[in-house]
Amino acid sequence: MPSKPSSPAKRACTLALTGSLAAALLSLAPALGANAESGENRTISINAAGSGPSIDPTMYGAFYEDINQGADGGIYAELVQNRSFEFNSADNRTYTPMTAWETLKRGSDGTVAVVNDSNRLNENNRNYLRIDATAAGAGSGAGVGVRNSGWNAGQKLEAKKKYNYSVWARTSNPSGSTLAVTLETPEGTRLDLATIKVKGDRWAKYEVTLSPKSSTGAGRLTTLVQGTGTVRLDMVSLFPQDTWNGRENGLRKDLAEKINDLHPGFLRFPGGCIVNTGSYDTYSAPNYARARTYQWKDTIGPVEQRPANRNFWGYNQTYGLGYMEYFQWAEDMGAVPVPVVPVGVTGCGDTNRAPDQATLDRYIQDTLDLIEFANGDAGTEWGAKRIAYGHPAPYKLDRISLGNEEYKPEFKQYFTQFYNAVRKAHPEIKIIGNTGPFSQGPEFDDLASFNAQTGVDLVDEHYYNTPSWFLNNNHRYDSYDRNSYKVFLGEYASQGNKPENALAEASYMTGLERNADVVKMASYAPLIANEANTQWSPDMMFFNGTSVRTTPNYEVQKLFMNNVGTQVVPSTQDNPASTVTPISGKVGLSTWATSAKYDDVKVTGADGATLFSDDFSGTAAAWTGNGTGSWSIKDGGYVQSSTTAQNTMVTAGNADWSNYTLSTKATKLAGSEGFLVSFGVKDTGNYFWWNLGGWNNTKSVVEKAVNGGKSNVIEKNTVIQTGHEYDIRIEVSGRTAKLYLDNVLWGTVDDTQADPVYSVVTKDAKSGDTIVKVVNTSADKAPVDIKVAGAANISSSAAVTTLTQTADGQSLAPATSTFGGAGTAFTYEFEPKSVTFIRLAGAGSSK
Repeated sequence: MPSKPSSPAKRACTLALTGSLAAALLSLAPALGANAESGENRTISINAAGSGPSIDPTMYGAFYEDINQGADGGIYAELVQNRSFEFNSADNRTYTPMTAWETLKRGSDGTVAVVNDSNRLNENNRNYLRIDATAAGAGSGAGVGVRNSGWNAGQKLEAKKKYNYSVWARTSNPSGSTLAVTLETPEGTRLDLATIKVKGDRWAKYEVTLSPKSSTGAGRLTTLVQGTGTVRLDMVSLFPQDTWNGRENGLRKDLAEKINDLHPGFLRFPGGCIVNTGSYDTYSAPNYARARTYQWKDTIGPVEQRPANRNFWGYNQTYGLGYMEYFQWAEDMGAVPVPVVPVGVTGCGDTNRAPDQATLDRYIQDTLDLIEFANGDAGTEWGAKRIAYGHPAPYKLDRISLGNEEYKPEFKQYFTQFYNAVRKAHPEIKIIGNTGPFSQGPEFDDLASFNAQTGVDLVDEHYYNTPSWFLNNNHRYDSYDRNSYKVFLGEYASQGNKPENALAEASYMTGLERNADVVKMASYAPLIANEANTQWSPDMMFFNGTSVRTTPNYEVQKLFMNNVGTQVVPSTQDNPASTVTPISGKVGLSTWATSAKYDDVKVTGADGATLFSDDFSGTAAAWTGNGTGSWSIKDGGYVQSSTTAQNTMVTAGNADWSNYTLSTKATKLAGSEGFLVSFGVKDTGNYFWWNLGGWNNTKSVVEKAVNGGKSNVIEKNTVIQTGHEYDIRIEVSGRTAKLYLDNVLWGTVDDTQADPVYSVVTKDAKSGDTIVKVVNTSADKAPVDIKVAGAANISSSAAVTTLTQTADGQSLAPATSTFGGAGTAFTYEFEPKSVTFIRLAGAGSSK
């Protein structure tokens, strides 16, 4: 179970005294501020003879979720949208069974309609297309049928490359029916044509290979019935033969290559929120729900027998990319598969749970069957199915995530049942718990304690925070309990795709590696996004129908993932002295959808002198509002009377105030929340506030606003009672603030600024290199003295990879070079806003 992190000022002593493994190996001593540095260089001292924590091969991996239309129309290489006519307005209000299809009558006549009746292909694929051709036309292009527009702008078709067309079909015509299959441009220019003879009135699969004569990024696929009669079609597919790794029913090559280039140690799938949201019914249930929790058994076997589902993110999900394909994808990348399964309680704002014990038991059995499917031999039911589906060898599954971001009353009880069942049946499998979508706070603490007591092997932490949060929380894992569970940082990102976001994430990754004895897995999220249908941002990569665009975040992940190393090398970073710039600014009062009364506001300086005082016995002239809310002096207090207005902040005082104590009395009068007391107010976008009774009076948080963006500093489950007059006191000293509620210390804010340079050192057993990894987040060059002890010889020639900001300030560009001045003691000047990896080789190395 993690303990509360210590303040940076105290951390050096704490690490030295605790004797914990990470502390003994490495301590970074951040300066108290980065504002008035001396002329001295920073120094990184490396103990090459020392032995730090081993770094698992699964240190970094890829988290894939079908979000941002990442599967169909994304990494799943199928070029036909809505290939089985199962799109439905319940998936997305714009959908119909004919979405992406248009009816064509080229010199022929007839009717085209989507039908759901007893003539369907199977019970899992209920809709099909019925074409009644009533008048035959002449010529190879004549017929009545449909044309598919593909995804994004259309189907990417490359000249001379081969594409597999397939369709399930049947005909009422005793002599058979001919299908004319055409690849063409939106204007109808033919790129290739093939014909298929459909025989008999039973469903059969027909296939043909097409090869366009020229390329287009906006291709169309046309299927026309020639002649007359009733023809039924389903599962109309166009698949490039050139998939990644040549897999049938495989992955889009350019997108999968970019992911493979990361060299991920694991692949987490299939989510994310799509795992544990929706109904717990099966697809075969009467009046089945379009939105169902992810049930892995629906996603294996022949694709035409896999049902459709409403994706949590608002579109149709075909399961063409299913568990067979996920396991194969992981195997092809040499990555450990990490499936995530639902545990009977939904998350992500969804409020469903397993309706009865029988349903819960079915999901528990499904989890056990999944492990058997992955690892079982021919003598097991589900291992035999895997073998029959074409994969004789086991998938070598060694870990499984039980649940995703659940925090509901039933969760602990349900999780425990899953945990006990898996532990008993498969003690060899590592079990991963989770702490919900929280980086801190009462829910996080509660779930962390529950996981520790339960005995899980790893805990999946998720958080999306500002760049400043990542910069200032580099030491998060320094103080975690080394004798408890290990950490899987399954989802994290710094809320943007700018270079400063990527640099903040890089700085944080040095802390992950430094604590490799605690942090065993980490994956940026989300992985990919379709530019035409993005629900979540930022993402590591963006794509359209023809190209893939990487981000600065991708470049950082790739650099770290391709240069992990196998062991941490003990090192220390000594930074030049700097001057503390204290928290300074005005004071403020505010409310949010709540009426509240303030009284007896007083600000005193460090010497006890009164800087400001207002008992509201006169006017409110000392206060300046932001134009929101309804403030007035009533009954000897300052009252904001609106219960709908949000952020009604009024401020008083001097922007240069620092080292002061603010006290006031506050009373909630009516509304849904509590009240907010601000300090260090620079302007409307830069301040701290103590949000008491926020989020509909469910918790209280100290938030820091920087240029309008807020991040949580402290979070507790304090709620505010209506009518109770609270004594509030905030003591601001330097970069810290102590907050008292009714004269009891509620919490301490530590806003000590970290040094802008971050580092970690690892050893690569395969190459023998010592890898010095340095992140410079400042706008200035940073000369650093690097000293290596415990190494007999270091080559003067070192391979260097550097990510630096591009001229337009929008990306980070990688560059490789050779540094000729390396050795046991040298100085290296790190570029502004850069990530630099220096590989120190032994003298005489052939590299």
